[in-house]
Amino acid sequence: MATVVMEQIGRLFINAQQLRQIPQLLESAFPTLPCTVKISDVPRVFRERHILTGYRQTDQSWRYYFLTLFQRHNETLNVWTHLLAALIILVKCQEISETVDFLRDPHAQPLFIVLLAAFTYLSFSALAHLLSAKSELSYYTFYFLDYVGVSVYQYGSALAHYYYAIEKEWHSSVQGFFLHTAAFLAWLTCFGCCYGKYARHDLPKFAHKLLQVVPSALAYCLDISPVVHRIYSCYWEGCSDPVVWYHVYQVIFFLISAYFFCCPHPESLLPGKCDFFGQGHQIFHVLVVVCTLMQIEALRTDFTERRPLYERLHGDLAHDAVALFIFTTCCCALTAFYVRNRVRASLYEKKE
Repeated sequence: MATVVMEQIGRLFINAQQLRQIPQLLESAFPTLPCTVKISDVPRVFRERHILTGYRQTDQSWRYYFLTLFQRHNETLNVWTHLLAALIILVKCQEISETVDFLRDPHAQPLFIVLLAAFTYLSFSALAHLLSAKSELSYYTFYFLDYVGVSVYQYGSALAHYYYAIEKEWHSSVQGFFLHTAAFLAWLTCFGCCYGKYARHDLPKFAHKLLQVVPSALAYCLDISPVVHRIYSCYWEGCSDPVVWYHVYQVIFFLISAYFFCCPHPESLLPGKCDFFGQGHQIFHVLVVVCTLMQIEALRTDFTERRPLYERLHGDLAHDAVALFIFTTCCCALTAFYVRNRVRASLYEKKE
C-alpha cells in the first residue's frame, strides 16, 4: 500500500514539474517581443496625430509583426476589431449558404458579392494595421490593399442595395446609370485614397482629407440612395416593415463612424491618453462593423421576402453585375499596384 501511495506521489511530482515548464515552452514558442516605442522613435510616415506612444519598431522580421497580434500596441484594437468581424462574416456566409444556393441561383449572386466584399475589406484592414509597420514600402503596400478592399465593398454594397432594397419608383429613376456610376466612384475612391496616402506629406492636411473623403462621400450618397428612398417611402406610407429598421440602423451607425474617421476624437482632446484604447479610429472600426452586420441582416431578409419584386425589376441583370464587380476589382487592384510602384521608385530615389 505504501508503495502505491509513493508511486502516486511521484507521478504528481512529475506532473507538477511538467506544469512548471509550461511558461518556458510558451516563451520559446512566443518569444519576448521588443517593447513599443515613442512617436519620436519611428519615421515620419508612421506617426499618427495625438498618438504619442505604442508604436512598433520598424525593420523587424515578418514573424515579429505577426506575433504582435498578441502584443499591446497602438494598433492592437484596430487589428482585432476587424479580424473578429471578418470571422463573423465567414460564419454568416456559411449559415446563409445552408439555405441559399449561391452557385445556381443568379439572384443570390449579389448577396454573395456583398458578403465577399465585406470579408475582403475587413480582412485587408486587419492585415494593414497588423503588418504596415515593417517598413515604409510595407506601410504603403498594405494600406493600398486596404483601400482596394474598401472600394470593392463600396461597389458590393451599391449592387446589393440596388438589387434587393430598391423600390420600383427609385429603380425607374436610376436604372440607366446606377451600377456604372457606382463602379466608377468605387475606383475613384481607391485612386483618391492611394494617391492621398502617397502624397500626404507634400499636401496640405485638408487636401489629403479631400482626396480620401470626397470620393467616398459621393460613392456613399449614391450607394445608399435606394435605402434612403425606401426609408422615406416607408415613413410617409406608414408601413410596418421591421427590416426597414435594420436599414435605418446601418445608416445611423455609418454616419457616426464617418465622423470619427474624419475627426481625431477623443485623442485630439487627450493627447497621449488614448494611445492604446479609445482612439477615434478604433471607435470608427467598431461602428463600421456594426453597420456592416446591420446591412447584411437587412439584405439577407430582403433577399428572402422581396424576391417577386427584384426578379421582376432586374431580370438577368445579376450576370452583368457580377462581371462589373470583377472589372471594378481589377481596376482598383491595378491602380493600387501602379501607385505602389510610384512609391517604391520614390523611396529608391530617396535612398540614392
